[in-house]
Amino acid sequence: METTSAPAVSSAPRLRRTLTLWDLILYGVIVIQPVAPMSVFGVLSDRGHGHVVTTILIAMVAMLFTAISYGKMARAYPSAGSAFTYVGQEINPALGYVTGWSMVMDYMLNPMICIIWCSQIARDFARGTPVVQSLPYWAWAVFFAAAFTGLNIQGVKTSARVNTGLAAGMGAVIVLFFLAAAHYIFGHPHSDPDFFLRPFYDRDLWNTKAVLGGTSIAVLTYIGFDGISTLSEEAENPRRNILLATVLTCLVIGILSAVEVYAAQLIWPATQPFPNVDTAFTYVAGRVWAPLFGILGFTLLVANFGSGMGAQLGAARLLYGMGRSNALPKSFFGAVDPKRHVPRNNVIFVGVIALVGAFLISYGLGAEMLNFGALIAFMGVNLAAFMRYFVREDKKKITNFFPPLAGFFICLLLWLNLSRPAKIVGAIWMGVGIAFGAIKTRGFRGNLIDFELPPEEE
Repeated sequence: METTSAPAVSSAPRLRRTLTLWDLILYGVIVIQPVAPMSVFGVLSDRGHGHVVTTILIAMVAMLFTAISYGKMARAYPSAGSAFTYVGQEINPALGYVTGWSMVMDYMLNPMICIIWCSQIARDFARGTPVVQSLPYWAWAVFFAAAFTGLNIQGVKTSARVNTGLAAGMGAVIVLFFLAAAHYIFGHPHSDPDFFLRPFYDRDLWNTKAVLGGTSIAVLTYIGFDGISTLSEEAENPRRNILLATVLTCLVIGILSAVEVYAAQLIWPATQPFPNVDTAFTYVAGRVWAPLFGILGFTLLVANFGSGMGAQLGAARLLYGMGRSNALPKSFFGAVDPKRHVPRNNVIFVGVIALVGAFLISYGLGAEMLNFGALIAFMGVNLAAFMRYFVREDKKKITNFFPPLAGFFICLLLWLNLSRPAKIVGAIWMGVGIAFGAIKTRGFRGNLIDFELPPEEE
């Protein structure tokens, strides 16, 4: 199979290779967000019977192996960076289509769960506030869906400098939480000899199936690390640095996330119920220092608001690419606002779907459904790396054999441990997508649908 591209014309403009290894790691941490596990903490505690730190660490192992595969595939396809491309080129175009369709599910669900979380925390904040305390959840959901949609239609975007500033602000809040948590933990006597080990293993609550189920949700903490592979053309020594940055980003986020949830579990034992499972971490912060409830809650609100807006626009651009290639009706999905250069119809469409979903599902189920598609894509990338660097290579190296297969089987195990509702909805989505693809390509004999994100319109 031909995978190398034709030599570029020497006079063509090229991106400057200015991004160092540390620049790439910083980019990855900003994209994933250093507060990533806080939004899903309560759901993980509930599903994993309190073993949140254990689920985060197991998920990190799976993501490290998968990060190695992403880094290697970025060498072969420096301008793509998509699981759809990797699987379609290295294994089979039809399987590439299946992987791409699972990615569409992720893009559609991400803004949905951000609306759910923002609405939940806003309702928590509103308690005791005379004007808005009576507003129901559905009113907040409508507000945030309208805000995401309206700002995206207007073409509002945050700059790289603003994103870096937000990441720095999140870092400051995390440091503040750690200081307050340490003061609270060591300021209270503990007679239980297993107190500091209980977050890792509690013999009274341990259930292997529950922990694996929690781990399947904990993968959400790492979603976005694959975005580093899209910077190959701007990175110094990309063959080395893209792989290293992808792996180190997962390691940094994994360790930081584990420390965050470990402290939270020491402060709020699993045997004590949360007032609101979806916003549990804010109540943990409020227990160590009352003002932290608002400080950390507002920080997470801003983080989820930004993620929701970006995810909605990403989904709209993906649908635009499918419309432009006639995979979807071009008159609607392939249209771009001539003034703001935004796929307005798609932004509204995704906003409506996200709002309807926010009325129908919980944050936890939405996270599992998102990971249903993400784990399929991760399994595909691991298999693609195995095929390219072990099966097709003349020299069989253990470093090209073990990591991708380990990543594949761990992701498969986590995928199998998703909840039954998540697997049922995911199976329906995949069935509809496969039927749609078969019809559009005459039984997968014609040109397959392209799931690559198109370049932004200027």
